[in-house]
Amino acid sequence: MERMKETAGGKWALVLGASSGFGAACSVALAKGGFNIFGVHLDRKSTMDQVEKVIESVKSTGREVVFFNKNAADEEARNAVLDEMHKALNGEPGVAVLLHSLAFGTLRPYLAEKTADSVSKAQLEMTMDVMANSLVYWAQGLFNRRLLARGGRIFAMTSAGDERVWATYGPVSAAKAALEAHIRQLSVELAPHGVTANAIRAGVTDTPALRKIPGNDRMIEMARSKNPYRRLTTTEDVAGAIVNLCSEGCGWITGNVINVDGGEFIVD
Repeated sequence: MERMKETAGGKWALVLGASSGFGAACSVALAKGGFNIFGVHLDRKSTMDQVEKVIESVKSTGREVVFFNKNAADEEARNAVLDEMHKALNGEPGVAVLLHSLAFGTLRPYLAEKTADSVSKAQLEMTMDVMANSLVYWAQGLFNRRLLARGGRIFAMTSAGDERVWATYGPVSAAKAALEAHIRQLSVELAPHGVTANAIRAGVTDTPALRKIPGNDRMIEMARSKNPYRRLTTTEDVAGAIVNLCSEGCGWITGNVINVDGGEFIVD
């Protein structure tokens, strides 16, 4: 963890899953947009070089950055991070953005010839907890500590798997659908506090998470041929959209699933 200052001025973004993929790109883009960055990630020694690159990229913008190498889905770790943030911000509502970009779940079918090959209760519940329910717990933690700034934004990364069926994607698909339901509920409950909440449905993007999905090569090929722009979505496409959605003029956009995909989702 980077050393935290007792007094941390300016507006902050909290990025869950900050070390790679959408989280990394958004951390850098939000920093360029004027936000200091709190980042939560879970990395071993083998991937820490990538973490350091993201940190240095944020620092190069002149913004402050504090990364926590902790399991964002663990209750004790979550509370420890939130308490550190509360201390660093002197209890002030300095968090203007919360981005949920956690991509850790089980990719197994519900039914398989061999029982051991089908998703288990523990795996299904873990996927739901990490990729959906953790959003609620982080939002509660920020709200209860009065760290969420009025005019703030909450974003959660969803995918086309929220409505479509891919082999072995069932547990993640269920989590994405639940994530969107959580966003809708948060958008209504946070409206009186001036905070919006939206889900971002990115097009197929070549990230480490995508590469873990069986048949990802076929998925990439189909997306390239289907997308009106004949290319994949990039993490920078998504990061740019999120930064713009943080502008003052977007304060009336809430409770939505917003496609950032070059029109990919609407094409059969």
